[in-house]
Amino acid sequence: MPYQIISFLLDVTIGLLGGACLLRLYMQYQRVPFGNPVGRFVFALTDWLVLPLRRVVPAPGRWDLASLAGAFLLVLAQYIVLWLLAGAESALIFLPVLAAFGLVRLVISGLTGLLIVYAVMSWVQTGGSPLFHVIERLCEPLLRPIRRIVPLVGGIDLSPLVLLVLLQVASMVWWTIQAAVLH
Repeated sequence: MPYQIISFLLDVTIGLLGGACLLRLYMQYQRVPFGNPVGRFVFALTDWLVLPLRRVVPAPGRWDLASLAGAFLLVLAQYIVLWLLAGAESALIFLPVLAAFGLVRLVISGLTGLLIVYAVMSWVQTGGSPLFHVIERLCEPLLRPIRRIVPLVGGIDLSPLVLLVLLQVASMVWWTIQAAVLH
């Protein structure tokens, strides 16, 4: 029982901090200004980790690899703690591979959460909200290709739903690949 509680708390904490690192990476790639509440929140959560990493991890073009490295290190730390709590029975060499799988899982769940927030906010007509504009800028590049294929149905945009289904399929495929690789 204590292992499950610690695992859950680590999942929530690393999900929040690692997700913020990944959101920082994506916001910088999409050139979303950080002067909004979302940007300030992301900076407040990630500066302690990303700024020191920038000294050793270069940023090629628009990709802030220090943010990606920060997210990876957080997930790796989570798996190391769980490995130690579980009695360190498996080989330590698998932890970076497991962390890479965990990082992809974090990306998929982060995109899923972002799309759900976008869909809900678009339904409740919060178009004037600065938060909605940030989320819209982050979701639009993902939804644009789907909108070219999936037409409006009765005036309703189904592209967020289609992308959510695709993300769930990607999650299932990823779990299958992870299980095959790690067993």
